[in-house]
Amino acid sequence: AWDGKEEVAIRSVYSGYVAYAGWVRGLGKTIILDHTRGYVTLYAHLASIDVEVGEKMKTGQRIGAMGDTASLRGPRLYFEIRKDGKPINPKSWLR
Repeated sequence: AWDGKEEVAIRSVYSGYVAYAGWVRGLGKTIILDHTRGYVTLYAHLASIDVEVGEKMKTGQRIGAMGDTASLRGPRLYFEIRKDGKPINPKSWLR
């Protein structure tokens, strides 16, 4: 378990571009990456955001650091993948 003391880098699971980077109520500091063809990934509760809207991303590129902004349960990463606006199981995207 992460103790919140050491920084944990958050990285893009796939190439794309930054569609949103900022604050979302209930999610805190949030990044949304558009991977084209209807796929987007969302990373939330970040301690820091290291990217800007419109920036191109490579698979594995650092986008921010894990944190606990707007989290009621302490430090964590909220991660989501959507295809055409519908959530999908991220298992095949994670190695």
